[in-house]
Amino acid sequence: MAFSAFQLDRNLLKGLKELGFVRPTPIQADAIPPAIAGRDVLACASTGSGKTAAFLLPILNHLIGKPRGVTRALVLTPTRELAAQIVEQLNAIALHTPVSAAVVIGGVGMGPQEHAFRSGVDVIVATPGRLLDHMRSSYVKFDRLEHLVLDEADRMLDMGFLPEIRKILRTLPAKRQTLFFSATVPAPIATLASQMLNDPVKINLERTSAPAIGITQALYPVPQDLKAALLVELLKSKEMDDVLVFTRTKHRANRLAEHLVKHGINAERIHGNRSQTQRTAALAGFKSGKFRVLVATDIAARGIDVEELGHVVNFDVPLVPEDYIHRVGRTGRAEATGDAFTFVAPEEEGELRAIEKAIGRRLPRVTVPAFDYNARSAPRLEIPAAERIAAIRKKKAEDRARAAAKAQRRAGNQSRDGQPQHRQSSNGQTSTGHASNGQHSNAQPPAARNVLGSRPSSGQAPSGQSSGGSARRGNRSRRSGR
Repeated sequence: MAFSAFQLDRNLLKGLKELGFVRPTPIQADAIPPAIAGRDVLACASTGSGKTAAFLLPILNHLIGKPRGVTRALVLTPTRELAAQIVEQLNAIALHTPVSAAVVIGGVGMGPQEHAFRSGVDVIVATPGRLLDHMRSSYVKFDRLEHLVLDEADRMLDMGFLPEIRKILRTLPAKRQTLFFSATVPAPIATLASQMLNDPVKINLERTSAPAIGITQALYPVPQDLKAALLVELLKSKEMDDVLVFTRTKHRANRLAEHLVKHGINAERIHGNRSQTQRTAALAGFKSGKFRVLVATDIAARGIDVEELGHVVNFDVPLVPEDYIHRVGRTGRAEATGDAFTFVAPEEEGELRAIEKAIGRRLPRVTVPAFDYNARSAPRLEIPAAERIAAIRKKKAEDRARAAAKAQRRAGNQSRDGQPQHRQSSNGQTSTGHASNGQHSNAQPPAARNVLGSRPSSGQAPSGQSSGGSARRGNRSRRSGR
């Protein structure tokens, strides 16, 4: 089947030809015809399957003949990188058409995005949080919206975007076409789809989530503290030209990238703590070949689209099988081939068994002959969270102890500096007070306070001292008793 079989506008076909799109992928062949016919679509499609073009082509085909100046399509995505990727692909496909698009994401200025809303670009591609920021203003108008796309719906659910999505849906016209794409369809996603879609065409819902067929997968058993050394060994073998490496945490990504650079390997990192400018520059540098290695956290697993990416390395075993599938799906895209290697420490065998069960196969184990698996342990890339928390708690306890000791010393110093004086009163009783201009003070001396600031109970004099007030009450008692 050729794309011309879909009766697309000739300018779209021209753009597809220039991009080298020869024939539709399975998800495109299944989703494009009902979408062009105006039907709602609920599709289960894995990353790298070509689903972006599957929802863009029907929308672009419909918008070409529409008047400009009104936003008629909205695409919601979970990550900034994925939003930027969709707009990039849209602009390439629609190069010979008048259709316009804008990306609305966090981490960058809102001014150009506001201009896009005010000018009425045809297609807005947005992350939910930033879109809601704009929707608090009157310049956002979706009253003539005709198409809504939820891309990577399950990832949006994982990232906690469901409340934001529901808020957005309440502002959109009820009469619209909705295209719903998700790599998996758990119960919450199925419920959301049933609320959003009207008699949808269902595609691949029974599909078992699995990596693309063209991906060669292998495991590298290695102690946790030797993973970085093993990665350097593989990279120095020159068998891997471009490598996307996934780590479990942002701190670990930073340390690994620094380790690679220290060993002469051009590397950069991308994760949620990096600014949008830094993330964009890192991805652009990786695509252009400036950086041989890009170290990323799972925030990028569904937002990095690199043509002909040869290798993905799971530096850490993903916690859930779905993350493994999306990580390795960065290679072998659009029916291409690629390699996905996973470093497995002994303590990660449990997560590995869950992955192998999910994909329905046992993955081959590989050892590197030239690598010393008994080498002296290298410094850890990251201190485990439990140890970091324990260290923080210990430091806080020490700080509190020092503060208490300091307060106790201060109270002792005040007590010595303000030691009360004892005088003999005219009636022969001892009176206590501070001398000031020859007058007696009945105020309680500082030494009568303990370190917590409490006062002695009523009528109780400080240890070793007699209270002037008590002396007077004693005199009155003796007079009344006579």
